[in-house]
Amino acid sequence: MKKIFLLALLYIAYFTSFGQNNEGVVYFTRTTYWTKLNSTLTYLSKQEKERMSYMFGGKDDWANYTLLYFNDNESKYVNSEEKNEESEGYAWRKEAYSIGRNFTKNTMTDVIEMLGKTYIVEDSLKLPEWKILNDLKEVAGHICMKAQVEDPIKNQKITAWFAQDLPSQAGPERLWGLPGMILELDINDGAVTVVATKIEFKKVDKELEPPKKLKGKKITDAEYQGMIDKFIKEKIKEEINPFWVIRY
Repeated sequence: MKKIFLLALLYIAYFTSFGQNNEGVVYFTRTTYWTKLNSTLTYLSKQEKERMSYMFGGKDDWANYTLLYFNDNESKYVNSEEKNEESEGYAWRKEAYSIGRNFTKNTMTDVIEMLGKTYIVEDSLKLPEWKILNDLKEVAGHICMKAQVEDPIKNQKITAWFAQDLPSQAGPERLWGLPGMILELDINDGAVTVVATKIEFKKVDKELEPPKKLKGKKITDAEYQGMIDKFIKEKIKEEINPFWVIRY
């Protein structure tokens, strides 16, 4: 009965959302649980596991903050300037990371720093093979439906929760393509979570503007995925966690 009631609320919200302001910014908290993440990597050496244990000293969760700017036609996902309390006193290197989606033109423009170089991934959008399920829950004040997809290169099972009352295909990280804004991600049963904490509706034309001059090597999405695949396979042979270096 509860699920039927939530479904009714979902459909009411979806149909009343049209005509409302569908432009703004979503604030996300991205948390990596390193012990859980490493437990999924069966190829790690004993030395690598000991190094991980030493680095985190019993506290393995690390949070950082990200922003998703959006309107009806496009989105941009970036790292936030906000720092968590644990980062004070540490000089963490700021990496280039900007994930752009234009749904009208069906194009991506991603700026990603990886392995010491900056790459500009320009390509057409390829819709992820989502499987939409019937489960419902509330995220950041919105009733969300559950969907799942797999990343065979990073060996990830990804669960997304999307809000149909926010009629946008946008989402955090490099994920998109559901009939509503993605407000939460769960990667490999909680190894990494990306959860919306607040949505602010406002004009974001300036934030969505592409950089006037992009610096980096231009590659296709297939070339980018190929680089990721090659690097992970190399680290598997070395029994080292590849996700110290590349984004999980």
